[in-house]
Amino acid sequence: NLPMNLQDLQKKTVLLFGKPRAFNLEEFSAQMRAHNIEVVQEFNDAVSIIIEGRLITPYEQNSMDALYETHKYSFVSIDALEKLLAQSINADVLLMSLKLARNKERLKSFLQNSAIDDALFFRLLSMYSWGGEDFFENDDNRDVSAAFILRFYENIERNHNVQYATTGFVHLVSQTKSSELLSVIADLEPMQFHPDMQAAIALSPYCNQAMQEKFFKQKKPKVLAALSRNANLSLSLVEEFLKDADLAEAVAKNIQLTPELFELLKSHVTHLAFNETLTHVMQEELLELGEKKVLYALCLNHSLDVEIAEKLLEMADEEMKMALYENSATSQEILLEAYKDAKNHGALAKNENTPVEILYQLQLDSRYERFVKTNAAFGRHIQSENIGWLM
Repeated sequence: NLPMNLQDLQKKTVLLFGKPRAFNLEEFSAQMRAHNIEVVQEFNDAVSIIIEGRLITPYEQNSMDALYETHKYSFVSIDALEKLLAQSINADVLLMSLKLARNKERLKSFLQNSAIDDALFFRLLSMYSWGGEDFFENDDNRDVSAAFILRFYENIERNHNVQYATTGFVHLVSQTKSSELLSVIADLEPMQFHPDMQAAIALSPYCNQAMQEKFFKQKKPKVLAALSRNANLSLSLVEEFLKDADLAEAVAKNIQLTPELFELLKSHVTHLAFNETLTHVMQEELLELGEKKVLYALCLNHSLDVEIAEKLLEMADEEMKMALYENSATSQEILLEAYKDAKNHGALAKNENTPVEILYQLQLDSRYERFVKTNAAFGRHIQSENIGWLM
């Protein structure tokens, strides 16, 4: 039975079958000694507790089974014990001892230790020197990078290969909703070799204000361009980006709008019309401007309000109508009406909101067959019906 705490094991002799999992054997023994617990790997009369480690040999398994049958000993799993050991580590003392000893191997073994918590892992990581090289450029960096990816990657068991490739970090950036984790990745020394990954972090909605400001100060064009498309860009940076026309247009198109931001970005009204967070009131205001470019952009907006779509249709020229008929936000009622005129069929074949019975009709026409086959909604329908493509 598992002891409630390490005090229950003090002054006792424990027999380890197999190996530790999170700690290496030397570190495991040192941690146990620090708690006044003796670890042996051969049975003797002082033994009162048995630890079930990993990689137990058949010979050890037989010995362990025999001891279990006596009902004289408590059995503890290595995972539970290592968790207790990790929880008991005094982080400040450990970091100081690692700093003084400058023992890179010991630091690395702790970074590879799955039992320590993330807070300690991050503190240890900040001590690690990458030597000016990339994530997988030498053996030490490779081990630390793999440990990092293994710790934070969701469902790593489905994709073990990413543990040993930079794509592991790329996936982590797109997976995570943790600003802290993104911030740690952004500050890793090898990130200097990966501007694309820096841009991906800058674009993430979980890139917090402190990170955004840090990226902004670096003035890297690719990263600034990504930052301008961040839906959660801070107000202070919106004001900075308004000084550059291209960046301001990207902000207007992509930011999560508030009434305050809507007013602030009105000088880029055409790009605002593309923004999918426009409220009904904002769309109405843009509609009333009556500017052709603004109206056309609204016709393409995937969060177009049904009522606004109907008003646009009344004032639309052919180009605007085609944009509306391709837009999946347009109501099926409008699309059914549009189907009556053959010139609209190409646009309707591309629209994911076009009723499926119309898509079946359109795919029979060789001019539109390819559009229907690449229409994601039709693909999902075919899959769900499991009927294969109609020839």
